[in-house]
Amino acid sequence: MNYKERYNEWINSDYFDEKVREELINLDEKEIEDRFYKNLEFGTGGLRGKLGMGSNRMNIYTVRKATQGLSDYINKIEGAPAKGVAIAYDSRHMSPEFAKEAALCLNANGIKTYIFSRLTPTPELSFAVRELSCIAGIVITASHNPAQYNGYKVYFEDGAQITPPHDQNILNCVAGVLDYKDCKTMSEEDAISKGLFNVLPEDFDDKYVEQLKKQLVHPEIVREMGDELKVVYTPLHGTGNINVRRVLKEIGIKNVYIVKEQEKPDGDFPTVSYPNPEDSNAFVLALKLASEVDADIVLATDPDADRLGVYVKNEKGEYVSFNGNQSGILMAEYIFRERKETKTLPKNPAIVSTIVSTDMVYDVAREYGAKCFTTLTGFKFIGEKIKEFEENDSYDFVYGFEESYGALSGTYARDKDACVAVEILVEMAAFYKSKGKTLDDAMNELYEKYGYYREKLITITLEGVEGLAKINSIMEDIRSNGLETVGDIKVSRIRDYNTGLIKDLSTNKTENTGLPKSNVIYFDLEGDAWACIRPSGTEPKIKLYIGAKEESYKMAEEKIEYIEKVFRNFL
Repeated sequence: MNYKERYNEWINSDYFDEKVREELINLDEKEIEDRFYKNLEFGTGGLRGKLGMGSNRMNIYTVRKATQGLSDYINKIEGAPAKGVAIAYDSRHMSPEFAKEAALCLNANGIKTYIFSRLTPTPELSFAVRELSCIAGIVITASHNPAQYNGYKVYFEDGAQITPPHDQNILNCVAGVLDYKDCKTMSEEDAISKGLFNVLPEDFDDKYVEQLKKQLVHPEIVREMGDELKVVYTPLHGTGNINVRRVLKEIGIKNVYIVKEQEKPDGDFPTVSYPNPEDSNAFVLALKLASEVDADIVLATDPDADRLGVYVKNEKGEYVSFNGNQSGILMAEYIFRERKETKTLPKNPAIVSTIVSTDMVYDVAREYGAKCFTTLTGFKFIGEKIKEFEENDSYDFVYGFEESYGALSGTYARDKDACVAVEILVEMAAFYKSKGKTLDDAMNELYEKYGYYREKLITITLEGVEGLAKINSIMEDIRSNGLETVGDIKVSRIRDYNTGLIKDLSTNKTENTGLPKSNVIYFDLEGDAWACIRPSGTEPKIKLYIGAKEESYKMAEEKIEYIEKVFRNFL
């Protein structure tokens, strides 16, 4: 079916209500093509797309269709419907409506649901799946995307986002729902009367917050410094406000200043064009407040509170930002060092990161006798490792992080959690302040100890039909060219995760990557440098990651700039 045929179906079918026709009838040809040139893809994590009517948009019909496919899969598993599905949602437009739509579709398929009564951080959904012994979980969020987006992420019974074989099996079931009319639903009243639609009480948060507080290494230092430390926090109009403020209060931090303009949930995100703590523009109001109150640390969580951005005050009194690699590795060093010091490190400790995160993680692991594992990009693969360790009784997961501003301490959840990252970073700020240091001092000490590691992410947005074709063309060109040098830097190995092979260019020998197949190409470069390119799994973007280690900050920056220039010319 081409885009015009899909469009006419939506315009003329009596299945879609009159509001659908009203929205679609006056669109220009280009917009019609964009909305209908494909069905919104249910990827390995779920759905994400722009809000609006159409087969390539997030709306109640595409959400219902995805949920019907998920329901079909759950009903194939013996005893699964009675276990139920936990459902959470964030502050975006239509999030509550999509959450209810998903619940009622599941209910119509005989599957029990537990829906949160208010906006909830994504990591609490991960916790809830395990706490309630559910078969699966759904969270309605588009994470840090702009306001016109929403999404639908699926978790399985281990509390992590779906991974093989469940991801492909669910994807196949969703693809098998060919007609919107085959999607079941029922009234909320009937679902409640049959015991299928259940609303979680607000005190469910208590269990989650208790798990957060257990992750502290030195709660006594936090209490001692609670009157002195000053923290500025913004939830960026999202879901983090209640839990972050609560946990900071309960661990003893007295001086927490909230950015009032960004405190209340708002799907328009009126104070930022892009509600992403990776973007310095998201910190404008927070840094203004930090200067006024002389804060030690400035924190921002994204709308679903799984990513955390950080600014800290340096010795000059200026606020400097930490990227995800810096905050992630700083937490790693602190947690492993202090747990070893306090003899609370488990017997076989493990740290897990991703192939595009800082290589300093290997140094930290060696320093504290931990085993380091790396996964493909995406925290779901870190969650999968936790499950693997438990099933094999092999390693004890202590901490995991990824460069895209996500981290997890402990195993109470199986997804990145900005709430626990806030807590750990605030503990660290208190710890170092008690010794007359800042977190910036601690970061510089890491560079002096392990070397000057620097990383950079370059993102190119290519939207629509043409953009998708361009992204595919770029990846094909890079594979076919078989780069042996990046400028005057030799490539030592090429890891093509799509073929699952690593080729050593000096010997021409190949070996397996040991990871699942993915459209990712990674170049190991001579002289402690690397580059990696991949399409985004959730946005119309292609991403280039670069890393280097040198004897000074300046030398590392210069190498990264050189590698970036070469790749930009190639692209």
